[in-house]
Amino acid sequence: QVQLVESGGGLVQAGGSLRLSCAASGRTFSSYAMGWFRQVPGKEREFVGFISGNGGRTYYADSVKGRFTISRDNAKNTVSLQMNSLTPEDTAVYYCAARTWLGSSSINDYNYWGQGTQVTVSS
Repeated sequence: QVQLVESGGGLVQAGGSLRLSCAASGRTFSSYAMGWFRQVPGKEREFVGFISGNGGRTYYADSVKGRFTISRDNAKNTVSLQMNSLTPEDTAVYYCAARTWLGSSSINDYNYWGQGTQVTVSS
């Protein structure tokens, strides 16, 4: 069982940066690939990116590639999402999620989810 808690959301102006964190419980954190997703009210939750268990591989949605960076610290059981050059279109509730071993861009492949943190980008 893995419990996930996101933090770091808030209000930022367009062009600014924000760093989200996700703290995980459990002693086998490195065996989980970690994904980030986001959701706007009335729309489906969409994939942002993932990082492999050992941190050696990352993969991003085209919409955030080059602006967002995912990293993890397995010693601290945390994963981060660094968001730069934010636009109003990035406004959403951001969720971290965990699945065993391999990363995936599919929502249905993730077993554990955090409660989400709101990111609002003003124009």
